[in-house]
Amino acid sequence: MTYEARDLNLTDPTKGFMHFVLYAEPRFSVATSSLNAEVKIEAQQTVTPHFQEWLSRLVRCEPNAMHCMLVERTKIPALFHPCVTEDPSSPSAMNGSGCLCRRTFYDPEFGLPVVGEHFKHRGEGGTDQWSYQTFAPLALRPDDVFSRFYIGRSLFWARTEKGVLSLLPQREGRGYSVGYNGGGPGALAAYLTQLADTDGRRTAAGASYEKAHPAILAWTQSGAAERGTNELSLGDLKAMQRS
Repeated sequence: MTYEARDLNLTDPTKGFMHFVLYAEPRFSVATSSLNAEVKIEAQQTVTPHFQEWLSRLVRCEPNAMHCMLVERTKIPALFHPCVTEDPSSPSAMNGSGCLCRRTFYDPEFGLPVVGEHFKHRGEGGTDQWSYQTFAPLALRPDDVFSRFYIGRSLFWARTEKGVLSLLPQREGRGYSVGYNGGGPGALAAYLTQLADTDGRRTAAGASYEKAHPAILAWTQSGAAERGTNELSLGDLKAMQRS
């Protein structure tokens, strides 16, 4: 399925979920996004400052249909169960003080749903951690201009000229990665090239692989970000193109 940013505005929180595009196969009990990429954030990825900044702005809310799309069908009831820390008799409680609950949020900057998954061992001193699932936006907000790019523990972020932090816009089926010769680094390089070519103004995800600039592609394939270069400004990307 193709789209243009002018056709679908999926990043304006005032629109809610009205323009979210759904892919469904009822006979297989499948319902998911057909455009927005799902992002899974493991507990070990939550320690970065960018994740913590993003987490701090999320707003707790009641579960809705969008949250249900982010969990397995059999786990949907847990979206409605309180945490054991809120109710010791919660259906998600395990062996007294353990917990396997879910918690639902939305991102007020982009209007997208977020589900937190709690894993808590029984008793004191054991594992007590949260992981998260959400959808990446398909573009930055209307009239936003890209300013900086960050990588942290295999999470990819963008910051706008106004200072707003976002998960890097991403299309379903075009996941980002670094450090090898493959589709993930290619998709990332193509998107970063698009940002550099348009002075950060064309932010819709889904740039064609063949449009990746060779120097930017070499950077994403090298894994330099994982070895320490984990932040690039718009100026840095444009300088790569001139090298």
